Amino acid sequence: MKLELDDLTAGHPAARSTAQPALRRIALQVAAGEQVAVIGPSGAGKTTLLQVLACSLPPRQGRLRLDGQEPWRLSRRALQRLRGTLFLAPQVPPLPPRQRVVTAVLAARLPAMGLWDSIRSLFYPIDIPAAFDALDRFDLGDKLFERVDRLSGGERQRVGLARALLAPARLWLVDEPLSALDPTRARQAVQTLTEGARDRGATLVATLHQVDVALAHFPRIVGMRDGALAFDLPAGEVTRERLAHLYAQHEHELRGEVPDPSHHAAAPAPVTLHCR
Repeated sequence: MKLELDDLTAGHPAARSTAQPALRRIALQVAAGEQVAVIGPSGAGKTTLLQVLACSLPPRQGRLRLDGQEPWRLSRRALQRLRGTLFLAPQVPPLPPRQRVVTAVLAARLPAMGLWDSIRSLFYPIDIPAAFDALDRFDLGDKLFERVDRLSGGERQRVGLARALLAPARLWLVDEPLSALDPTRARQAVQTLTEGARDRGATLVATLHQVDVALAHFPRIVGMRDGALAFDLPAGEVTRERLAHLYAQHEHELRGEVPDPSHHAAAPAPVTLHCR
């Protein structure tokens, strides 16, 4: 899926009218099948950017096009169909705590299923082998029939990522997918995501705090600060000087010293739907 953002400004719906927008005049193009990592300090607007791309937050001004379509000019039905081709993985996956892992993973296929099959799948999971294969790529095959609330925060995060491998999506939007993972699991998860997107021909946009992981696994790096683009470069051209400028007054984040939210992920997340 091709992405085009033209002079786009966006803000949180609950923000005051006098508040600074979370995104300011963003101009960005991503080709179909491209893989892009978005980096920058906390509060840079990275998550808001994914929400705009996921068609869950309309821009205040400017344009968003997905494969040439402007989502907010579509009919409600057409917008729902477009959302069915997107996959958004939030930092804390919206997994029902009492649900079995197999059901949670196969729920990624709901946008392509009819009503009866959707209801039936809640009680009789369809295509268990596919769910196992997706989980196994994240070393979670043995958790297939576990309940979600019996998983660690890191395991739940990987279950959320495994859903991407089954989703009927042409655009993968992944928000801080490594926050609850140790370095070894983090590298494995990113490699699995990038390989999976490449195999499917899906466009992948991921926000990352781990700059070293972004540089190692993504060919293109977008740096954000204060709601604006600081740079958009091939990974090989992102120098220490550029990173130091991007993370000025936030050097601890550049060093990877960010709070570990895994203890927050351990609490059951509310059940929400994202872009279906």
